[in-house]
Amino acid sequence: RYGDGVGMFRTHLFGKPSIIVYTPAVNKFVLFSDTNFKLEWPSVELLGQTSIAAVHGKAHTRVRNCITNAINRPDALTRIAALVQPRQVAALRSWAQMGKINAKVETEKLTLENIGKLFLGKESGPFINSLDKLYQGVLPGVRAYPINFPGFAYHHALKCRRKLEDIFLMELDKRKNNENNVETLIDLMDGLIQIEDSDGDKLSDKEVTDNIVSLVFGGYISTSVVSMWAIYLLAKNPIVLQKLREENMAFQKGSPEDFITTKDVSNLKYTNKVVEEVIRITNVTPFIFRKAVNEVDYKGYKIPKGWNVILLIRYIHTNPENYKDPLYFNPDRWNEPAKPGTYQVFGGGQRLCPGNMLARIQLALMLHHLSIGYK
Repeated sequence: RYGDGVGMFRTHLFGKPSIIVYTPAVNKFVLFSDTNFKLEWPSVELLGQTSIAAVHGKAHTRVRNCITNAINRPDALTRIAALVQPRQVAALRSWAQMGKINAKVETEKLTLENIGKLFLGKESGPFINSLDKLYQGVLPGVRAYPINFPGFAYHHALKCRRKLEDIFLMELDKRKNNENNVETLIDLMDGLIQIEDSDGDKLSDKEVTDNIVSLVFGGYISTSVVSMWAIYLLAKNPIVLQKLREENMAFQKGSPEDFITTKDVSNLKYTNKVVEEVIRITNVTPFIFRKAVNEVDYKGYKIPKGWNVILLIRYIHTNPENYKDPLYFNPDRWNEPAKPGTYQVFGGGQRLCPGNMLARIQLALMLHHLSIGYK
């Protein structure tokens, strides 16, 4: 045991000596000490060496600004709300006709269709279906021991990742050869192609494809998982579903399939509590990686230079010291704000997930249409 009184211990994971940290105070210390701790995933080859998940400094800032403008600003969220709802409504109608669904499979299909349109400008079809199979192959490798040998999850994930890169490089070539599309910002990929730094330099083809691979992965996997768990939790908690229905019926435009706006969503107070509680209890990102670039002292305990630092986010969200009866699904706990530092589902500091509002708005819109139109 090491530093147990301050919330950290030593171990050996992903082939390296590591420090596990698991309390709000030490997590904040790590997340906001950018000069001492750098983001470094053990599986960085899967995310992309030049993606936003791997780069630092100015390279990180310019890509992050592009992503924020495309998916997190109020005007972007307004556009996103109008774009995703037709697919959500159509999916719910289809699920009702099926009678019984596999929520994991169906939410993955719905989410990838929306992410494909938002990030790549693609409608559902063979192209999107091919991405689904490849991303499902990448996922097991992200948190696997990085052994690049046939038969291991990491090896298979690398093969799927390279196929994804080839697909997106072909798409990039098509766009660059289409002169009529050069000045038109249609989706996130176009935005990445067009951004420039202070010297007027644009991203290389490698940088564009690395970022698209990682951003589609993040947007697809996280949103589909929380959507699946939302359906499960509502099925197990009919009182919560009834409260959702009562609130959302007041915002019904006419037909249950009519669309609502981001302004409407901001006024759905109970719905937004459900969103936060689903995200908290789901723990899509159970831990976050950093690497100590300097030897650091924290309350008398040494974090050696070069060691991995793994922030155990799941523990914070399931610790009874932070949340009363933490494994109980209770949206009303959000009548009061969480204790400082105890809600870190999207990370923190300069690496706060740039798609956090995208995930929230998609889930809130789905809850609206689900609650007013279906049992």
